[in-house]
Amino acid sequence: MTFEQRIARLEEIAGQLEGQGLELDRALSLFEEGIETLRAAAQELATAEAKVQRLVERADGSFDVLDRDL
Repeated sequence: MTFEQRIARLEEIAGQLEGQGLELDRALSLFEEGIETLRAAAQELATAEAKVQRLVERADGSFDVLDRDL
């Protein structure tokens, strides 16, 4: 699942949880799925952010990636 798909799924889950007439068991299931999806999206975002922070701009305007692990 891509980051964008995770965000879309979170929006779907939030919409369902905000609706009326949702049974408690279904609401809990959606909430658990939402937490797992949120954690996965946050991890993917943190990984992407770490890669961006490793980029270094050279004097000629090109970019290099630092060879160190974060």
